Amino acid sequence: MKLVATGFLVGAAIVWIVFLYWEHHGGPAFTGYVRSAAEAGMVGAFADWFAVTALFRHPLGLKIPHTAIIPRKKDQLGESLSDFVGENFLSVPVVSEKLRSARIASRAGAWISRRENAERVTAEAATVVRGAVAVLRDDEVQAVIEQTVTRRLVAQEWGPPMGKLLEGILDDGSHRRVVDLICDRAYDWVRLNYDTVMSLVSKQAPSWSPRFVDGLIGDRLYAEALSFAWAVKSDQDHPLRKAIDRFLTSFAGDLQHEPDTIARVEAIKAQLLAHPDVQDLISRAWATGKAMILDAAEDPSSELRRRATDGVTRFGERMVVDEALREKVDSWIVDAASYVVSRYAPEITALISDTVKRWDGPETSRKIELQVGRDLQFIRINGTVVGALAGLIIYTIGVLVVG
Repeated sequence: MKLVATGFLVGAAIVWIVFLYWEHHGGPAFTGYVRSAAEAGMVGAFADWFAVTALFRHPLGLKIPHTAIIPRKKDQLGESLSDFVGENFLSVPVVSEKLRSARIASRAGAWISRRENAERVTAEAATVVRGAVAVLRDDEVQAVIEQTVTRRLVAQEWGPPMGKLLEGILDDGSHRRVVDLICDRAYDWVRLNYDTVMSLVSKQAPSWSPRFVDGLIGDRLYAEALSFAWAVKSDQDHPLRKAIDRFLTSFAGDLQHEPDTIARVEAIKAQLLAHPDVQDLISRAWATGKAMILDAAEDPSSELRRRATDGVTRFGERMVVDEALREKVDSWIVDAASYVVSRYAPEITALISDTVKRWDGPETSRKIELQVGRDLQFIRINGTVVGALAGLIIYTIGVLVVG
């Protein structure tokens, strides 16, 4: 295109020389018109060549003021472009309006509601999980788990929360099922262990006691024990049951408020945490959890992957039919994007200006010229043509005026 534009300039110069010579050697009147048009065309071509060249370099190497604009103003252009992007693209109103009009929740819901797409989402999530787990160093993660778990377990008193939990169980009567089970098992044990009771009586009886007396006493004791066990089992208001309730209620209060009981629980807690098996369980927590995560993530048929896929599919179906959910998701997206834009827009747009600053000036000028140079050469061609027309018009007006 440079050659074409220069060809127009050369052509205008040849026409100018030919018709200037012809005019000065008695040529007809129209030679003046053609010579003036060619002369003005050359002027237009030179002027536009200068203007186009001055954008990218010094014309003819002459450091004329206000030339080589792009190499000199590269950093300012980068900053201006950065400001323009920040003001017109990375503003909260623009981003919010664009995201709301995009209806992301509706489109995403329709997409992930299809099973194959939900499986793809789950597979990508599994890949991310595997990558994250692989990046983490086992010894560091394990150290964090041990410190966190041990510190929290040691720092937190167990007595008050256990008492609060027991108090809640007693209030809603859930403990009665356990008491019923114990009473049932106690009655069954007494009923099925007649020989054990008789043997116990025989061992505790004096050596001089007749055997038939021991048998009578044993039978009596067994009958009383069986009757008592049946009464406790069948009577919900039995005094023993009420005594158990009173004991548990008192124990729940002691766990929360009685210092000696709380101290005993803390001592038991310390012994439990210091036990080698508990320490070993804590130390192996990350290795065990990591293996479970990796196995579940890598196996497409694992229960975790299937449940995750089902959950993604159901969530997509809900977003398709639930307008309130769609609006909520869209609001989350808009709020998140608005937060990022309002907080990090300067850092994002600074990427443009910083990148432009690192560019080499002449190289930047050359790249830009290659991208837009073709159109700029048409400016030179148009300058030649328009200049010729303007020169012809001016010469014509001059002839008409001067006569």
